[in-house]
Amino acid sequence: MLKVTNLTKKYGNLYAVDDISFEISDGEIVGLLGPNGAGKSTTLNVITGYLAMDTGSVLVEDIDIYEKPIEAKKHIGFLPEIPPLYPDMTVWEYLTFIYELKGCDFNKMKHLNEVCEVVRIFDVRKKLIRTLSKGYKQRVGIAAAIVGNPKIVILDEPTVGLDPVQIIEVRNLIRNLGKKHTVILSSHLLSEVESVCDRVIVMNDGKIVADEKVSTIATAYTSVNSIKVKACGPRADVLATLKAIPRVSSVKETSERDGDAFTFIVESPSGVDVRKAIFTALAKKNYAIVGLENAGTELEEAFVKLINKK
Repeated sequence: MLKVTNLTKKYGNLYAVDDISFEISDGEIVGLLGPNGAGKSTTLNVITGYLAMDTGSVLVEDIDIYEKPIEAKKHIGFLPEIPPLYPDMTVWEYLTFIYELKGCDFNKMKHLNEVCEVVRIFDVRKKLIRTLSKGYKQRVGIAAAIVGNPKIVILDEPTVGLDPVQIIEVRNLIRNLGKKHTVILSSHLLSEVESVCDRVIVMNDGKIVADEKVSTIATAYTSVNSIKVKACGPRADVLATLKAIPRVSSVKETSERDGDAFTFIVESPSGVDVRKAIFTALAKKNYAIVGLENAGTELEEAFVKLINKK
């Protein structure tokens, strides 16, 4: 477990982190979300002991990170935004170096082989790090973070600079890590947090402005629920049918087409689920539904509201 209490970090008169507190339980995957400059990286650097705090405390498995730093850090694996790799080492040499640096007492060969398999870098373990792609370098950084089987794995912007395929691969890796570790990752990407995390802590201007489960934050901080509906039938009548559904507050037609289906955005008050009513109303008129999904704007709206809130 990680417990952060009244944490403050200043640079001169500027509060990079301003009196924040939170707890993270075993097995959670938590996203630290916020715009650039919100204080995410500073928070992670203080938690891991890379930076000293001005006030507050950080307990890792009930061990104070500053009173017993060596003991506490044994429970943490950290991937900074720029992985601290040695480009002239092979992957295996680098992981061996990290193993020895951490003072691990496992069977070294077996443990490092397991790490390589988990992070899917076994096939490049004999290659020089400088010859690897950005995606593989990121995986090597994650591998270094999990050497020693730490209970908490902290990843700072783990997909920054990666191409779409590499991003998907790293996100899948993070989900797998969450099966055996507590994972904390910082990001300014809504899609990243939404696709990977169970819970999100939103920061802005050094403060925590929200701490919610990903599944409920949109409901908690937005005023509308938006559903994208793709339906076949006379455009005007489908539009009128959707507007007549109880508790639907607005219906907007989009230019998107799917074969002979028209696309509409149906809005209802936050927390009101009108999907069954949509299906029933259109089915009564024999209008086929070829798509019914969340419009994907709720989390965006919540995020914008939170970071603009003064």
